[in-house]
Amino acid sequence: MSKTTTTKGLKVLVRIIEKVFATGRKVAKDFKETMTIQFDSVLPKFNYTAIPQPK
Repeated sequence: MSKTTTTKGLKVLVRIIEKVFATGRKVAKDFKETMTIQFDSVLPKFNYTAIPQPK
């Protein structure tokens, strides 16, 4: 990964996270209704931002 480049000279910075994340965690019941999702204009299927509501 760290040796990845493009023909235009783009260099890639890689950070490997070795933390083990828990699986099977449940979200709040109203999560989908209250979480604002902002989709990217170029690749909305792959790039988005979840914006939590202030408490």
